[in-house]
Amino acid sequence: MRKLLLLLVAALALSLTIPALAQEELPDFIERTECEVDLSGQSFMLWHMGDLSGPYAPITQPLLAGFADAAAYFNARGGICGAEITLPDATTIDTGGDQEATAVIYERVSAENPSFLVLYSSDDSELLRESLAEDEIPVLLSAGSVPGLYGEDANTPGWTFATNPLYVDQFGDFCKYAGANIENPVVGYISWPNAFGRAAFTPEAIAHCAEQGVTVLEAPEYFAPGSDISGQVQNLVDAGANILYTNSLGTGPAEVAATVNNLGLGEQVQLAGVNWALDTSVGFLGQTTIGASGLPAVDGLIGSMPFLWWTESDNPGVAWMNELADDNSRPPLVRNIAYLLGVTSVDAFIEIMVRTANREGADGITGAAVKQTIEELVYSPLGMYLIDFRGGEIRDAYENRMAELRYLGQDGGPASLPDNPPVVVETESGPVLVPIVVPLTDFEETPDLRPTGDS
Repeated sequence: MRKLLLLLVAALALSLTIPALAQEELPDFIERTECEVDLSGQSFMLWHMGDLSGPYAPITQPLLAGFADAAAYFNARGGICGAEITLPDATTIDTGGDQEATAVIYERVSAENPSFLVLYSSDDSELLRESLAEDEIPVLLSAGSVPGLYGEDANTPGWTFATNPLYVDQFGDFCKYAGANIENPVVGYISWPNAFGRAAFTPEAIAHCAEQGVTVLEAPEYFAPGSDISGQVQNLVDAGANILYTNSLGTGPAEVAATVNNLGLGEQVQLAGVNWALDTSVGFLGQTTIGASGLPAVDGLIGSMPFLWWTESDNPGVAWMNELADDNSRPPLVRNIAYLLGVTSVDAFIEIMVRTANREGADGITGAAVKQTIEELVYSPLGMYLIDFRGGEIRDAYENRMAELRYLGQDGGPASLPDNPPVVVETESGPVLVPIVVPLTDFEETPDLRPTGDS
């Protein structure tokens, strides 16, 4: 890579012209910074690593499709100022959700001196926090635990930047909604026992919820994926919960919904959760349990949606993403949060590298330089969410809205029986209903519920 960079510097010294390679064939709605350097002949690896075969697999596998489809599209239209975007072999970066494997794979990846890395989970961001700082590798991820982003003191911004609001802030945002829209709201917290699962249950969140008129039960319930959770659900309901909030994804929210339904509690318990609980994967996994309404038990789950969704096709970025998925024959199960984030991460990666190259020159694209760019960046990838870390003061997104997981009805809106039956589509796995996300509020700023933040 260094030889290529030196050759590039020499070429520029000969006054070669700089083509506007990255903008010529892009749709008008993509407004990127113009290239001031020509990086033709080079390549930039979009390094990423995480769980592709363990508990997170139902939601992360489509991430690979999003990376691949977006990289191919943008490479055909100039890449990064003429440089090609490349991707690592997925078999070499799959941690399987195992922290020991994560440490080993990180050593392998960091040895390649990446100037940018994408991680998948809060557990990984916490495990690698100090190593990332030592190795000067900035990270973008769609997760958000306080220790992973801000350290054990909750006030030391690190090298990891989240495109989601902190999970604790999302929980606080839900409490604001619940306090205004649910009668006598009492929340029982039920989740996975890892860093991700526990991230939203804090004294600050409980206090903030109380200010919103929402009681949070003092004793949370934690469960391992695939375990029988009927006892935990019953404990929370017996203690007065009429809302069950889960900071889990994939099989987690589907399992909570199925248990509530099987215990006959569906009519008295509102399901809620983190943004991942509204994912397509939950909508499909949840179809094995039908509730009293005749629709899957996860129908009506409320949670965060800090970005635009697939069905909001009046937005040109969303319409373009649907076309990209169509052109690559991506089935309904792949059209989830992870694919959306994979595609938008490639767009953000290009913008970050272009700005860094323009400022530092072709030979100055280091991890430290990229971190500076991210800290200063105000950019909306494909117009779907906002990246703005306020000059480096914060490490998480701060815009969020509440939404509801539903199923597509025959009239184009949410299904309800008997008047508006759900749309049924055929897939390789057989007939399925189509999950949709219905916004309930507009975007607004989340509370800051870090121990040092203001509620």
